[in-house]
Amino acid sequence: MTTMNLPAYPLNDFEDNPFAIQITQPPKIHSRHFIEANTKPVTIDHLRDDCVVPVFSKDNEVTISHQTFIDTILGAACRVFPCEAIDMPDIVVSHIVKGRIPETIHKPVSQLLESDKTIYYERMAFCFEIPTIYQDIAGCRLNLSIGGVRAYNHENLYARKGAEKFKIFIGFKNLVCCNMCVSTDGFKSDLRVMSVQELFDAALLLFQSYNADKHLNLMTAMQSYSLTEHQFAQLIGKARLYQFLPTSERKNLPNMEFTDCHINTVAKSYYGDENFGRKTGCSEIDLWRVYNLFTGANKSSYIDTFLDRSQNATDLITGISHALDGNSAYRWFIE
Repeated sequence: MTTMNLPAYPLNDFEDNPFAIQITQPPKIHSRHFIEANTKPVTIDHLRDDCVVPVFSKDNEVTISHQTFIDTILGAACRVFPCEAIDMPDIVVSHIVKGRIPETIHKPVSQLLESDKTIYYERMAFCFEIPTIYQDIAGCRLNLSIGGVRAYNHENLYARKGAEKFKIFIGFKNLVCCNMCVSTDGFKSDLRVMSVQELFDAALLLFQSYNADKHLNLMTAMQSYSLTEHQFAQLIGKARLYQFLPTSERKNLPNMEFTDCHINTVAKSYYGDENFGRKTGCSEIDLWRVYNLFTGANKSSYIDTFLDRSQNATDLITGISHALDGNSAYRWFIE
């Protein structure tokens, strides 16, 4: 695995970002990505060299670019983990927005040159591993991982510049399947900032307050609980019913963000996943395996909902473990 040892707070004035770290190593080739559907893998050089940065149209103030977001979170990680090795970021994008330079406004599309075109991506997610901080659970290596999501579709780019929205996380990646494991205290789902400095400060606070041992203990404990095939079938059926519950009934239940498409994948993987499906001849499946069936299904989510569902998978399976102890609102899912 190619890693780079980075200084604690280096930082040059790359792209006028005081928190940026210019990566000079060749990009790492990721054979599998933490999101697999509806996305395209790119490099940070592509974002920096080939993409324009959208602005707020009312005052022409520039947004915080995707590459600045990545550089800033990487800088915060280096401040908090100065002695650790940090992998190159895995970056995926979706929903390309095409344009053209002003000089070609009257040119027919068929005559446009590549130099006449502009692009940027509405949605971007990235993740980098800190492989020197890891834990094994049930034979699976989990590396500490940090990343974030930016979705311009959550911004009003037709207004004046205001607080910009980001999602950042610190958690673990299961290297067996590249599933992301995200907990509540390692995730900021609606971070709003006015500047790169505020983004950096918020990332520092999140990384410093994250309790990795607590998160690992929570996932390790999942191995101690099992569902019978009947209970698993109840979970799949109730997860489907959840989508159609009357509002008055749903509001009394815990949140469950997985759709029918995800639940279909979970059910299919119960029989077909060689790593986390049920064991041959076994009538039960432990919650660690069930958890990975859900996080695996989540890899088909769109970028802007991926992290929220990652956290929801943790909450759901933790809640079901409490339900098996007889003291949780999640009992509805397996009764």
